[in-house]
Amino acid sequence: MLEIIGMSVEDAIAIEKCGADRIELISALTEGGLTPSYGLIESVVNKVKIPVNVMIRHHAKSFVYSDEDIKIMVKDIEKVKEIGANGVVLGMLDTNNIIREDQLITLLEAAKGLDVTYHRAIDETDVIKSIKILNKYEGITNVLTSAGKGNIAENIEKINEMKKYSGHINILLGGGLNFENIEKIKALTNNADFHFGTAVRVDKNPFGEIDEEKLKRLVNIINNK
Repeated sequence: MLEIIGMSVEDAIAIEKCGADRIELISALTEGGLTPSYGLIESVVNKVKIPVNVMIRHHAKSFVYSDEDIKIMVKDIEKVKEIGANGVVLGMLDTNNIIREDQLITLLEAAKGLDVTYHRAIDETDVIKSIKILNKYEGITNVLTSAGKGNIAENIEKINEMKKYSGHINILLGGGLNFENIEKIKALTNNADFHFGTAVRVDKNPFGEIDEEKLKRLVNIINNK
């Protein structure tokens, strides 16, 4: 399964056309991804047939959220559900970089019926402790991770350890994946799900368009063609 970051209707159309499996729809890629506008979400969902998962993150200050922040995120999730997107992408920590389970429970309740990805906030934590916590919650479908900080290609052992404790959760590898390391990482982890952002954009520029030639090549790599 190959998920590609999209930020526009044009991105979404190109991602589907090139054969990727799912879109993570965001705004502000340079900020790590923020919640896109409702108009954009609706337009993308209506333009493509592949699943669209929407980022739920309204500020880039940190992954620490107030009660008011959580209320905003609940409303955003409800709107995403109403529009008809496939899922949401979220993550929250406390000031000690531990998953805020009370806030997670609140957002999972709002997201019932949707695909839920816990995003790379997990990489700020002890990833093994965190995957064990997340595995308790049936509402979580995927965890997007590079298995902690540093170069994902150097985190193979930690990725494989996370997979031992992931249970029902799909480990979605992302953050630093590129054409130079994907085949090695794929082979050494035997992972099936991958997430790409700037590596498939023109000149690897976060403001660049989707490079369709690159993306088609990546689809073939993921599908062993």
